[in-house]
Amino acid sequence: MEKPNSYCDYVNRLPDGNLHRVYHDTQYGFPLDADNELFGRLVLEINQAGLSWTTILTKQDNFRKAYANFGIKAVAGFGDTDVKKLLGNAGIVRNTLKIKAAIYNANKIMALQQSHGSFKNWLDQNHPLSLEQWVRLFKKTFTFTGGEITKEFLMSTGYLPGAHIETCKVFKTVIKQQPRWHTCRTTTQ
Repeated sequence: MEKPNSYCDYVNRLPDGNLHRVYHDTQYGFPLDADNELFGRLVLEINQAGLSWTTILTKQDNFRKAYANFGIKAVAGFGDTDVKKLLGNAGIVRNTLKIKAAIYNANKIMALQQSHGSFKNWLDQNHPLSLEQWVRLFKKTFTFTGGEITKEFLMSTGYLPGAHIETCKVFKTVIKQQPRWHTCRTTTQ
């Protein structure tokens, strides 16, 4: 079988109801307005590092529950007892660095909420930037946000193009939801 050229091509070969297909058709590249959801996507992208996206999609409901429904304030307040509890939770990725990154980043997002009104406002006020500029900004602001994690977070939330190719059935839906800043084209940024 020929290797797919894009995530869109890949999911089109999958049956309805497949986790990748559902994510692609309903979440990937769609704008998120709620800070907790943006934070949740960042947590998932960080946890994907070194693992397959299938693993993360399979565990996403467990992540949501374990990380207080991605409540930024709640996660920012996690202490040693919470970290131990997360390390014992087989339903999520049990990695100390990734767990501590979620807590650290929640605290950074709370600071951004204080200075910019919301995490989304901070993202919007910095948009548009090139991928390289975003990566520098994320590395300066957060932890465990290298180039690939930053790129996937921004593509998955509509801040960088490339989530969907123009021939994808979801492309027009995504474009309608974010005409101000997002043109979904497969690019090499």
